[in-house]
Amino acid sequence: MLILLPPSEGKTAPVRGDALDLASLSSPALSATRERVLDALVATSARPDAVEVLGVGAGIADEVARNVDLRSAPTAQARSVYTGVLYAAAGLDRLTPTGRRRAAESVRVVSGLWGLVGPEDQIPAYRLSMGVDLPGVGPLAAAWREPLAAELDPRAEAGELVVDCRSATYLAAWRPARAAQGSWVQVRVLREVAGKRSVVSHHAKHTRGVLTRHLLARRGKEPATPRDLARVAGELVGTDLLAVELDTTASGAATLSLVVA
Repeated sequence: MLILLPPSEGKTAPVRGDALDLASLSSPALSATRERVLDALVATSARPDAVEVLGVGAGIADEVARNVDLRSAPTAQARSVYTGVLYAAAGLDRLTPTGRRRAAESVRVVSGLWGLVGPEDQIPAYRLSMGVDLPGVGPLAAAWREPLAAELDPRAEAGELVVDCRSATYLAAWRPARAAQGSWVQVRVLREVAGKRSVVSHHAKHTRGVLTRHLLARRGKEPATPRDLARVAGELVGTDLLAVELDTTASGAATLSLVVA
């Protein structure tokens, strides 16, 4: 099972820890692209128009300025650096040793800076979205598409279940090849009020985090197929969910709809 998550916008900056060592990160085949994006981000963040180029509000200019020192900044495990609604619900830093081992094998955060991040990877806090057109690199989703395909396609083609909790911005960086889409499940969240359903945003992050934690913390065999995933998600009905629905397209790709109140 492979669980793909988006990074959180907000991050908890480590106050102590070793400096960044790119060679120590999981998925070492991504190192060359990581170096290129990191160099470009550091240079861009030192520009007077960095906030505008990176597409963020002036209120977080200090976070952009912090990017300049990413190579020397303290690092911590990604599971404690990524915060926000999804990660609060997933509780990656509150898992049992068994849950942590499962997360280390199964969870990957798709990042505009690192490409892929494992929960145990040591990273600094940073500010960069996959939707940015980064000077010196170009649109990040396009820059990462080939490296991520080389890293993720073999897992999808081998039939490993891909539980995709990413937003559209991060979906642009990787989708499995058509032949491997039978093991790919996109997770969406719908809100039901008075019998009517609508797509939600903020609550979607929380619900995807709840599903992630359930997949990592529950006892028993992990799901191996989209139908297995729907059954396991159904264990949350009556507590966090109203209903679970699985739809499959002609290509074999599936969408798991989690319905909340």
